[in-house]
Amino acid sequence: MASPEPARPGFHLPLLLLAGFRTLIDDLHAELARQGHPELRPLHGFVLQAVGVDGTTATELGQRLGISKQAAGKTIDRLVAVDYLERVDDPSDARRRLVRVTPRGVDGLRRSAEVFDRLRAQWADTLGPDRVDALEDDLRTMAAANWFRLDVPGWFGG
Repeated sequence: MASPEPARPGFHLPLLLLAGFRTLIDDLHAELARQGHPELRPLHGFVLQAVGVDGTTATELGQRLGISKQAAGKTIDRLVAVDYLERVDDPSDARRRLVRVTPRGVDGLRRSAEVFDRLRAQWADTLGPDRVDALEDDLRTMAAANWFRLDVPGWFGG
């Protein structure tokens, strides 16, 4: 005799976590578009974070994101075209070109952080601040120690 299906099948948990993530990201990008950043896509936040304050090369960016140098180059080209990144000569090595975040890219990151704070507050208004705090605490308990990873684009695509 087959056992009955559980009331909460295991596959629902990752799908609900993904749905919550998707809701936050979709709401973030709708607001960023209203605030003058319609070109930004979910991948771009990972890219801008991976470039960092000191800049990086396309090869290093690909490694940080878990994608090929060619994929990193295409993403860089796209973000240079819309003024979120720029290519500059490396002052310490004339053979290298660095990629750096432009003032527009910094503005997009700053606005993203502000919007995420507002979205978290909306969740707290709906669920209650204690439940949102508990959710975050529980996810920290269950997530790997290095939970903030920039290689999500490569992980999803790999």
